[in-house]
Amino acid sequence: MPSLFDVTAGSLIGPTTGGTVTQATNKGTGVTLNTESGQITMNDAALAAAAEISFTVTNSKVAATDVVVACHGSAGTAGSYLVNANAIADGSFAITVSNVSSGSLGEAIVINFVALKGASS
Repeated sequence: MPSLFDVTAGSLIGPTTGGTVTQATNKGTGVTLNTESGQITMNDAALAAAAEISFTVTNSKVAATDVVVACHGSAGTAGSYLVNANAIADGSFAITVSNVSSGSLGEAIVINFVALKGASS
């Protein structure tokens, strides 16, 4: 039987269902996106230098045993943000965004995420 690398050579692997959502009101406002991967466009409210904000992503595809990977995908000042997924639970996870620049930024950055299935309970 060929390995996963032989079968997918030259192709990305991962979830095939994705979606998009835009955050309303402010950077702390939660969003709902029930897909295995996706893009979240954050609100363009200002985030002070050296500050961080967290918000909840409600997602019925995510289980507490999964691994969620998130990154600053596009828009905004490259290298000025750290993005990570945390507080992973059945039906939700949180994303924390840190402004690592020396100034306040009011940018509607786009966060890419993917949920990878973990061990079953």
